[in-house]
Amino acid sequence: MLYPQERMYEEMTFLSYYLHWSRDAVMGLSHQERRRWCQEVSAVNKKLSNSSQKTYEFR
Repeated sequence: MLYPQERMYEEMTFLSYYLHWSRDAVMGLSHQERRRWCQEVSAVNKKLSNSSQKTYEFR
């Protein structure tokens, strides 16, 4: 079973936007690494927002 292409693009966009990584850098990550980076960036966003307002989390 292949990883959904739409989900992969969402992860790539999220990391490229927040970390300013190139397409090649993001594509060089394994699926597990990409997901972990998305989780880490989401955790930082949530911590920095420090409110009940909508945060920029990747789910």
